[in-house]
Amino acid sequence: MENIQFAYVFYEDGLALNVMYTVDDPKKRAVGFKLSEGMEVPQELEGKFKFARQKSKLAGTIRGSFFVIKGEY
Repeated sequence: MENIQFAYVFYEDGLALNVMYTVDDPKKRAVGFKLSEGMEVPQELEGKFKFARQKSKLAGTIRGSFFVIKGEY
């Protein structure tokens, strides 16, 4: 896939937000949330997303979730 763009936002509390989208195809867009190890799910996201645990040699245990963006923005 060509023309993939990523945008990242990192918060002091350990939450990372990323947006992935393709320039050519507006149907391929997604948002991901990652919580650092030991971080609780933020109240605003609690109950709205299921966070899966992933183990990484470099990052330790990460909990993450994502959703696909629908519609045009």
